This record gives sequence, structure tokens and C-alpha cells, in this order.
Amino acid sequence: MIKTSLSALALAVLLLAAATGAQAHPHGWIDLGVAVRFDEQGRVTALEQRWRMDPFYSLVVMEELAADASDASMEQRLDRLGLEIRDNLAAQQYFTELRHGQQPVAFGEVENYSVRRRDDRLVFSFLLPLATPLAPGDMPLRYRVFDPSYYIEVVHEADDGEPRPQALTLRGAAKGCSARIVPADPDPARVAEAAQLDIDETAEPGLGRFFAETGEVTCQS
Repeated sequence: MIKTSLSALALAVLLLAAATGAQAHPHGWIDLGVAVRFDEQGRVTALEQRWRMDPFYSLVVMEELAADASDASMEQRLDRLGLEIRDNLAAQQYFTELRHGQQPVAFGEVENYSVRRRDDRLVFSFLLPLATPLAPGDMPLRYRVFDPSYYIEVVHEADDGEPRPQALTLRGAAKGCSARIVPADPDPARVAEAAQLDIDETAEPGLGRFFAETGEVTCQS
């Protein structure tokens, strides 16, 4: 069994702010990759997400895993960590908002997930299914992935400030579908609000939404 401190650490890495109302300025970051999955009928079925945790948190978690005294292999320890993260995030809708036009889209339960170490960083991958497959039609489909408290900053994978091609991809989409990443454009008042908070102050719920990038998918009928 992974000791209790590891469970607490997993919570701290991804959900500390959401659970306790933590500080507003980011104390870590996640590099995000998303693949929007379509079925043979041209309906969106899931958001396949890849979260690369920042090097510092990756190092802390890996040291904690290595120090565990159980007989479990490292792969088994990572699997248990993935379960812990999955369960913690479930209560927060996986930090993900999805809208079709102006209407919110509901998600199903996450059953496929994993945590692996790649290039000295931990990567949490999971398949977030829609509760019901959705035909985009003429309305854009937009998602945002963010920590509501902005304790952790979530940004699409990028090089020199430009999103990588694999940061947002479409799988199985028709030829008339396209995708783009829209940069965050927070109101200056929100920027000032985040900047002025001291380390021991708490942010109002939902502050992270204003700093979130938007993934947008459009399909021509």
C-alpha cells in the first residue's frame, strides 16, 4: 500500500487549491495536450487529455514514490497514484469545461487513465468521455481546462509561446472540421486581483477561468 502521505501529496499536486481555497498566483503548471475524438457518425465522443506536470512537482512525487517501503513495483505505484489523481479530480469535473455554442456539455466517468514518467516529468493521461456523443453541427465546440483557484496554471504545450501541433488534434473528424487554440485574454482587473494577493490570501472561486486558454473545434455541415 502507498502510504498516506503520498495520497496527500497527489492531492496537493493537482487539487490543493480546489480543496482548501489556496493562493491565487500559480505555484506550478501543467502542459496540456488534447485530442478530440470523433466516431464514425461524425460525433464528438471524448476529450483525450495529456497533462505533463512541471519538473519540480514531478521530482517531489517521484522521490516520494521511491521512498515508499512497500514491495510494489514502480509501475504499480504509478498506477495507484493515477487512481488517486483520478478520484480527486472527479469531484472537480477534471478541471474541464465544455460548451457547444452556449450550452454546457456533460461528461461521463473516466475509466481509462495512466501515470507514467517521461523525460523526468510525470504525465497523467486520461480519456474524458462525453455523457452523450455530440454532433457539432454549425455551432463551435469549446473547452477550457483550468484549476479554478489558479494555484496551478494549465497551458497547452508550446514552443516559444506558440502551441505545438500536437497540443490540440482531431481524431476521426470529417474534412470540414478544424481546431484552434485561443489565448487567454483576462480583464486587467483580474490580472491585478491575482497579482495583489499575498501568499497567505485566498482567491475567489473560479479565478482560474479568466486565465484559461480555449480550445475551439468547428465543423462545416
